[in-house]
Amino acid sequence: MVASAEVISTPAAAEHPVRPALLLGALGIVFGDIGTSPIYAFRESLKAAGDTAAEATVLGVLSMVFWAVLLVVALKYVVFVMRADNQGEGGTMSLLALAVPVAGRLQPALLIVGLAGAALFFGDAMITPAISVLSAVEGLQVATPVVGPYVVPIAALILVGLFAIQRYGSGRVGALFGPIMAAWFMTLAFAGLAHLLQRPGVLLALDPRYALAYVSHAGGATTFTVLGSVFLALTGGEALYADMGHFGRGAIRIDWFALVLPALVLNYLGQGALVLADPAAAANPFFLLFPGWLLVPAVGLTTLATVIASQAVLSGAFALVQQAIQLGVIPRLEVRQTSDESVGQVYVPQVNWLLAIVVLGLVFGFRSSDALANAYGIAVAGDMTVTTLLVATVARGLWRWPAALVFPVAGLFLALDLTFVAANAHKIPAGGWFPLLVGAIALLLMLTLLWQVEGTHPVMAASQATAIDVGDRDVGCGRMA
Repeated sequence: MVASAEVISTPAAAEHPVRPALLLGALGIVFGDIGTSPIYAFRESLKAAGDTAAEATVLGVLSMVFWAVLLVVALKYVVFVMRADNQGEGGTMSLLALAVPVAGRLQPALLIVGLAGAALFFGDAMITPAISVLSAVEGLQVATPVVGPYVVPIAALILVGLFAIQRYGSGRVGALFGPIMAAWFMTLAFAGLAHLLQRPGVLLALDPRYALAYVSHAGGATTFTVLGSVFLALTGGEALYADMGHFGRGAIRIDWFALVLPALVLNYLGQGALVLADPAAAANPFFLLFPGWLLVPAVGLTTLATVIASQAVLSGAFALVQQAIQLGVIPRLEVRQTSDESVGQVYVPQVNWLLAIVVLGLVFGFRSSDALANAYGIAVAGDMTVTTLLVATVARGLWRWPAALVFPVAGLFLALDLTFVAANAHKIPAGGWFPLLVGAIALLLMLTLLWQVEGTHPVMAASQATAIDVGDRDVGCGRMA
């Protein structure tokens, strides 16, 4: 059910022309998830570390966050993985269509592994909106504790509104959200810079030796617990690739290196500087970056940004479902084309409202971002591991990279991925079981459909399902009214 090598585009094919409107739209759709991770990632990492009064702990944890973002998101996804476009499309299914035809005798196993990665992405798409919006609304409690009992209902109302506007398409939504996200990243940068200038010694955290020194001092058990929380800083990294078909590789790369990455780094450094100056600020370092008179406006902007954060995985989920229908591994659903210019901009109504129901259930079930942090991580780390295996196969079999280059590069990324999988494993009893359960159900459904369509065992069907182009199958697309 995947594209043959003869009909697959090269890594440079089907690129969107980079225009200012496209850059702004990509900013509003693609980067919301990873752009809002500073709200909770550093806080949860310090909580896992424990001794926030020790300078070595703060600098060590901050160094781990910085290098995780740099290696996994910037180097792996933005530089390496995004080379693998399938006629302009990204995401696990698109990558699977590139990898399986060149996998030789490993085709059946690789197809099942790839489908497992796609299934895990659905678990991520359910948790991200819930944890993002809850974390923002909880910021209201810093300004006025009386809001506490109303956090969950407010978050639920915001999420209902988010899912209601999905029918307008990622292009229109991105045009609406783009200016807000531009303001958000500028706010992140300046809020962090203000504290960084007061304590510039925090720049020492950019030296990876501080991360290594912390790992050596903290020991294995504590290090893995901290890494499980550091992983929260990578939320949305996989969505950058999944959303590539919406805006193109060029726009995403320019936005990332010109604005998003510098803003994230400055904000994390600012939070570190704040905690070094006042260890008590570790309880909520993000919101305490802002002076009291700016706190309410900051919470308002944060709430808007976290609503937008959910858009990255939702757009990625719609694209993934469209590709899965094209590959014949999920039933035909209504797929609405929402743009006359970009074929990758789609909306799937049934998936949208299914996600809405599950996300609202998570909000009312877990009731706090702290609790949801325990559910987040294991599925995304698994999906990232699958992505490494697939792109390594593409690099070796399709791009013809020499083994001497592929194995060290893929080995580095695979080591990082497996480390984060292990670091998030302790979260499974506390909530991590949920995305794994969602992924298992989705994988079972996809394999069952493969079995029925091919009329044989799923593994045998997988070995035979390698000749259909990702763009050839009629998926019942319709234009938006």
